[in-house]
Amino acid sequence: MTDKQKDKVAKDAKASKAKAKTSAKGEPQELQDRIGEFLFPHTKDYIFDELSENYLKKNNFFDILSNVPVPIRKDDLTNLTNVKIAHNMAVIIGCDINFKFRDNYVEYIKRSFGTDFAKPLINEGVEAASKNDFDYACILFRAALLIDPKSSDALYCYARACKDSYEIGEGEDYVGRYKAEALESFERLTIDKPDFDMGFYFLGYAYLNLGLYIKAQLTWKDFLSLIEGDESEDKKAMREEINERLADLEDPVLIETGYNCILSNRFVDGINILSAYEDSERFKNWWPLWYYLGIAYKHISDIDNAEESFLKVLKLSPSNIEAMTELVEIYKNTGEKELEEKYANKIKLVQRNIEEERAEKNKSYS
Repeated sequence: MTDKQKDKVAKDAKASKAKAKTSAKGEPQELQDRIGEFLFPHTKDYIFDELSENYLKKNNFFDILSNVPVPIRKDDLTNLTNVKIAHNMAVIIGCDINFKFRDNYVEYIKRSFGTDFAKPLINEGVEAASKNDFDYACILFRAALLIDPKSSDALYCYARACKDSYEIGEGEDYVGRYKAEALESFERLTIDKPDFDMGFYFLGYAYLNLGLYIKAQLTWKDFLSLIEGDESEDKKAMREEINERLADLEDPVLIETGYNCILSNRFVDGINILSAYEDSERFKNWWPLWYYLGIAYKHISDIDNAEESFLKVLKLSPSNIEAMTELVEIYKNTGEKELEEKYANKIKLVQRNIEEERAEKNKSYS
């Protein structure tokens, strides 16, 4: 994932539109859904049919389920119960949180079982996650949150399942979306339950995985404050682990400070911080270090060092479109037509490969 993509994931999560906009009258309120397309294949085992008018009137569901098809599994046909109907509805809305009849299904579940129906869904999701079926676990946790939006258990389990999904997942798009979903969920959890230490523990790792070192540092300091005085074996081990992480973060935090200097147009300050790491065994192969140095050098008109920095980016990240774009601009300004065309063509090739990969992925999920 490129640095700009990391930034996009973080901003996407931070600026989530959990209740983005109200649709036309009669349609459910649209929710932002990053990962639904990966969950949709779980709906293939369901058929849809309407329940009888007599049943709906007798059980006080006519107002919410009249002319509303409900999901039925083929093996449910001979023994369809209220619990099975509710569970099937939960799976469908967990796969597609903007399903046309989502609100009808949620109301049916609440009338039949109350918000407590979220609890067995959470338990089933935990069991699925224990078997590494994280997508199905996410489906159940999403459904639980639609039924009981205040359930911190569902939110915590959902965040964990998203984290586990991207850790074993493949494909930049898949990993990026689940990372954003995990990040946002852990952030929500720390806001909703500011005294829940494990929310801060995992949020710190979410920030770390996105290269947001300053936020990781601050979040883990909050975690240590929350477990201060807890001498249980688990918390003692976590305290030691996070203190080691914080020690490892000292240089990355300083490097990120250098990035921020450059982003705020303090180019010389940024160069002074980042150039100290050019020969560091640990950091000299971090391509963002060279990318931000290139940006800073370009803005102070040190074109030779800017060019050298962007070329180093490409040695470390050969398909880096951002660095190639900067080189195209440099060579255009210096009149080096052949080099300008070389990198312009490389950009087209990389973009074409990305589009082909995306098309192939979409085909596999259709």
